[in-house]
Amino acid sequence: MTYDVARVRATYPALAEGFAHLDGAAGTQAAGPVVDAIAGTLRRAVSNRSVAFEPGRRAGEIVAAARAAVADLVGGDPGGVVFGPSATALTYVVARTLATSWQPGDEVVVSRLDHDANVRPWVQAAEAAGATVRWAEFDADSGDLPAKQYADLVGPRTRVVAVTAASNVTGAMPRVREIADLAHAAGALVYVDGVHATAHVPTDVRELAADFYVTSAYKWSGPHLAAVIADPARWERLRPAKLIPSSDAVPERFEFGTPSFELLAGVTAAVEHLAALPELSGGGPAGAGTTRRDRVVAGLTVAAAYEAELLDRLLTGLAANPAVTVLPAPAQRCPTVSFRVHGQSPAETAGRLGEQGICVFSGDYYAYEYFTVTGLRDSGGAVRASIYHYNTLGEVDRLLAALGG
Repeated sequence: MTYDVARVRATYPALAEGFAHLDGAAGTQAAGPVVDAIAGTLRRAVSNRSVAFEPGRRAGEIVAAARAAVADLVGGDPGGVVFGPSATALTYVVARTLATSWQPGDEVVVSRLDHDANVRPWVQAAEAAGATVRWAEFDADSGDLPAKQYADLVGPRTRVVAVTAASNVTGAMPRVREIADLAHAAGALVYVDGVHATAHVPTDVRELAADFYVTSAYKWSGPHLAAVIADPARWERLRPAKLIPSSDAVPERFEFGTPSFELLAGVTAAVEHLAALPELSGGGPAGAGTTRRDRVVAGLTVAAAYEAELLDRLLTGLAANPAVTVLPAPAQRCPTVSFRVHGQSPAETAGRLGEQGICVFSGDYYAYEYFTVTGLRDSGGAVRASIYHYNTLGEVDRLLAALGG
């Protein structure tokens, strides 16, 4: 496969510092065009949205462009893209809004594989409404989240099924479409946490049958901003708590306060960066007449193939190290691995690697239920190495060498 990683890396200013950033699951470095877009927006005259004068019109154009960019990224409708400061904040907004119609005896289904941002908002909303929480369990031996169990978990009183598109611990990718079909057959809505998956595989919210899909731009080369995507008609049926004078239109009525126009410009630039990956990596342009959506899919397809090569090298090297235990994951996964080194706490391992300029995370990474079930949370969780399309085989080898064996 042709993939000019040096050319890709040249678009990331922060990589010049020399750290091995194997921490993409916690947040990627920003692409150069993203930095330029943010700075450029701050240098221009941009005021709050207004049609009366040019700086106000620019603000509206920035917001519209960001909605269109995220829609192209995930295959959604620009009119259904709602922005917020984080996936956690947006999930709370949706959970609290949906819960206003819940009654005692209603049910929500959450997963023990998920990041707590797609668990606790639903659990707390259910508790407030007197609804029942039902739990989907992952298989401890394979790391998979069996889809068939949802046939027994969902029923006529199920209101929402919340599930991740990819685990931020092991990269495991549940069969979301199969789960969504079971949920929809029972009349339930499906809320998909796409924060980890979006950076690594092409996403189509319609193919996933996700009623809501949340993603964070800082996981795919962008700024610290998030979006939740749904059909505009779905948003129209929901009434969030909001300020009286603020817009009652969709999607604006779900966005609280003045948005960060500079960060929204960065979101658009990040999607453009992903769309440019085929050309940046040496594969040539996607071709005249292709849409940005086509180019984004092509870019993420190229990146996924490259990341798979690095993941194979990492898994092979870790398996050859008798001092390392890797947490299990199914074959269908993102390039993320969690492990423990015998005789070391995860924090100690991460600290030793950090002293050598290798950036990995330790702890529970907010996957509270996963680490509680596995019994690892009280002993420090695990160490996580996560690959992104700017990483190199040399960085993977650098990690493996630092772990010894």
